[in-house]
Amino acid sequence: MLYLVGTPIGNMGDISSRAVEVLSSVDYIACEDTRVTGILLKNLGIEDRKLISYHEHNKASKGQELIALLKQGLDVAQVSDAGMPAISDPGEDLVKLCIEEEVEFSVVPGPVAAITALVLSGFSTRYYHYEGFLPNSGSERKKRLAELTGYNETIVLYEAPHRLKKLVSELQSVGFGSSRAAFCRELTKKYEEVIRMTIDEAVSYYEKSEPRGEYVVCLEPAVKTAPVFDDEYIDSEIRRLREQGNSVKQIAQILSDDTGFNKKEMYSRAVNLLKS
Repeated sequence: MLYLVGTPIGNMGDISSRAVEVLSSVDYIACEDTRVTGILLKNLGIEDRKLISYHEHNKASKGQELIALLKQGLDVAQVSDAGMPAISDPGEDLVKLCIEEEVEFSVVPGPVAAITALVLSGFSTRYYHYEGFLPNSGSERKKRLAELTGYNETIVLYEAPHRLKKLVSELQSVGFGSSRAAFCRELTKKYEEVIRMTIDEAVSYYEKSEPRGEYVVCLEPAVKTAPVFDDEYIDSEIRRLREQGNSVKQIAQILSDDTGFNKKEMYSRAVNLLKS
């Protein structure tokens, strides 16, 4: 059987007794970095476990290798460097393989940085959107950033310290400047820190303070600004709609629907404007 085992995100005291039991008993442990998992196992007093490197860059070949071991009746645990496998982790692909190959698997729950940070943020937890890591660069990153402005719930992002300044600058540029954010780092560790400020404030703050450690950023929705329906806007819309071939009656209806203004007032304004 495959066991997806949650491991501590910082504080070793968060390892569960069930996780220790499983890691002590399986035939193989698949892990992102054998050095990191080796340190974890040593701290837990678990020795002589066979470790298999399984990460984003070798998941295609190693995934098949792990499936072959599981089909032989061997037990395999899969862990990430910290937190829950399959959350921003190639364990997601391994689960899909198990389902396709009809291989039994189970989850041993453990800490999740996103949920820990969400609770620490003090923002709404009723609805939230887990984004994880954005694409590193390019059009896909720009597309995802723009799409985030459409969410009306708390957004949870992961970011590396060397890219945090870029992230806050981009969030500011797409409309999150006035949104509050909680910047969470060193979660569950001795120097755990949560800094709460708007994205505008964060741009200035991180110009002076160098980001350190892996970050979970919890972000409130983009502040929507109401459109300004002043006289200049109304008149330009009347002319634009007229050029498109709409009748005065149709213009009045469209403007009333779009702005909430009285339809008769819009009709009168359109008649007077188009006469001049």
